[in-house]
Amino acid sequence: MHGPRCPSRPLLGFCLAATLAPAACDVPGCARAREESAPAASTEASAPAAVPGAAQAGPARVVVEARAMGTSLVVAAYTSEAMDEAAIRGRLDKAVAEIRRLEGLMTTWRPESELSRVNAGAGTRAVEVSPESLEVIEKSLWISERSGGVFDITFEAMHGLWKFDEDIDDNVPPRDEVERARGLIDYRQIAIDRARRTVMLARPGMRMSLGGIAKGYAVDAAARVLRGEGLGSFFVQAGGDLYIAGKKPDGSRWRAGIRDPRGKDASDYFAMVEVEDRAFSTAGDYERSFIKEGRRYHHIIDPRTGFPASESRSVTVWARDALTADAVDDAVFILGAEKGLELVESIEDCGAVIVDRNNKVWVSKRLEGKVEVLRQPTDGV
Repeated sequence: MHGPRCPSRPLLGFCLAATLAPAACDVPGCARAREESAPAASTEASAPAAVPGAAQAGPARVVVEARAMGTSLVVAAYTSEAMDEAAIRGRLDKAVAEIRRLEGLMTTWRPESELSRVNAGAGTRAVEVSPESLEVIEKSLWISERSGGVFDITFEAMHGLWKFDEDIDDNVPPRDEVERARGLIDYRQIAIDRARRTVMLARPGMRMSLGGIAKGYAVDAAARVLRGEGLGSFFVQAGGDLYIAGKKPDGSRWRAGIRDPRGKDASDYFAMVEVEDRAFSTAGDYERSFIKEGRRYHHIIDPRTGFPASESRSVTVWARDALTADAVDDAVFILGAEKGLELVESIEDCGAVIVDRNNKVWVSKRLEGKVEVLRQPTDGV
């Protein structure tokens, strides 16, 4: 996770741009185009008493857009007889504030953050962290174990070798430098003391980043805020991480589009899916990448090699909560379709749509009948 700028950082599913786009603008993405098992989000709270001045007309969509965690945020809900636009907007602002609070805990771009202090103490001391940071780190270790280590938050040791962000360049780092950095990647050397709520990296020079998973946690946290404020129908999106709650005011489900990884823009999607009370997270090789000598290099790094993963073009994971979806998508992307689907099927209430390296579309069993594949994705490097 990082601040608004993200220079010089290779990432496992990090800094993703919006990849789930709406049909008829149900979900964020298309309007802008035209001008990655945690507890599920808490159950819906009782609706509040009518707000003075509440809108009596038909429901209107209220959208708040912002920036946090190095990506765009979009939070939206509809007005009702109980809540007018001002009341809805105030609640959406609270959700954005919660995401920014979590960013302050988990970013590695601020020296005073919890993650920065853990990194500074690598090999020397344990650092006390918040319950929120501890939960995300423990979820990271869960998916590391489940995936055989292909998801590993200690990949931050490779910081500076690859440049895929605003300072992108097409220099491929020498293999010996990659190997030296890769020697510091090992999630098993993260020591957690739950009683004291401390985290320690075992070896000097090790670093961790939660950029491949913390946006999902933040999306879930924002959803809990909105449910606690009495909203039952809304969506929260942070880059490629999306949670959709309830149905639209007319009783229909939200529809989201899955982006064509070689399509013309973010609103070009090859598949659609109806969504209710579920999260999506997408890992793709197209947003932060360069092509050199006929090969695409991108920001999703395989810790087994230190180079960009090569088995997939995009992976969209469907789950009950955004933290799980965000944890799983990078692992599946790196593993590839066959091993990735084995992982997905082993996780309760989890599904995936994969476009593999050869442009073949794979749909997991739990999403069969839920995903409408409109066409074959565009081919290309």
